[in-house]
Amino acid sequence: MPANNLRAIAKARTLACDAVILDLEDAVGEGGKEAARAAASQALAGRAFGPRLTVVRINALTGAWGADDLKAARGADAVLLPKVESAADLAAARALAPAMPLWAMIETPAAILALPAIARGAAALVLGANDLLKEMRARHRADRANLHHAMAALVTAARAQDALALDGVHNEIADLAGFESACRMARDFGFDGKTLIHPAQIEIARDAFTPSAEEVDRARRLLAAFAAPENRDKGAIAFEGRMVERLDADLARDMLDRAERTA
Repeated sequence: MPANNLRAIAKARTLACDAVILDLEDAVGEGGKEAARAAASQALAGRAFGPRLTVVRINALTGAWGADDLKAARGADAVLLPKVESAADLAAARALAPAMPLWAMIETPAAILALPAIARGAAALVLGANDLLKEMRARHRADRANLHHAMAALVTAARAQDALALDGVHNEIADLAGFESACRMARDFGFDGKTLIHPAQIEIARDAFTPSAEEVDRARRLLAAFAAPENRDKGAIAFEGRMVERLDADLARDMLDRAERTA
């Protein structure tokens, strides 16, 4: 949300989201930058959002506002850096705020090509699909086919470094069916969650990224099958009409862990 939108900040205190991103960059016009920074500082000082992670998206450090934004964000749980294109961009932020966890917006072709190096210095990678499509001279597609390479590359880089992978926003607020489809696609790609622009999207996103009751039950049955005396020394077993391996048991444990965290 724009950090200078005080009504949105007040509303966010009641929302069932995991994190709040206070935006000082694209959502704030040039005339509102200082007011937005002051509002973000006030929210951070008062720990306005309770148990939710509080993240501040600053302006680029190469511009007029970025360095002051970063100083003002030192009470945040993380800083989201816009248009990161190299590990050097992260290093510049770390030089000014050594202890601050850094999230990187991936929104240019150069960033896609540099993802392995960027991921080594980031706590989270966030897909900035709107800017990326613009830089690609591409158009939005409902099936997101022209973003599949970027989505897979981002998740792969994040997993290699144990970083969070967050999918980009869905622009059509009223298109809840399309939003749900985008969330489930992101989950299938391996993303941990999705960035949102409206409270109406929260419950749909949570449902999409939370294992269903059926998935949880199957995971428990699979682990029980591997734990059976006759299967304990086997690397692969027949389970409900399929061949499954120990890696499937690992996936089942991971799913149960995620289900417990989101319960």
